Amino acid sequence: MAEVLAILLVVGCLGAVLALLRWLAARVRRRGVGGDVMGPFDEIWHPTAHRFRAEIQVHEERVVPLPSADGR
Repeated sequence: MAEVLAILLVVGCLGAVLALLRWLAARVRRRGVGGDVMGPFDEIWHPTAHRFRAEIQVHEERVVPLPSADGR
C-alpha cells in the first residue's frame, strides 16, 4: 500500500510540475518575454536564431503604432 501511495505522489508531483511549466510557457509567449533569458540556449541548439531574433527586433522597432479609435 505504501508503494502505491509513493507512486501516486511521484506521478502527482510530476503532473503538477508539467502543468506549471505549461502555464509558464503560455505566459511567456503572451507577454513576449523570455528571448533574453532563453536566447543563449536557443543559440546553442539553433545557431541562426540570433540573426532571426535581430530581424524580429528591427521589424518591431519599425512598426508604426496604429492611431487610437477616438482619433487622438
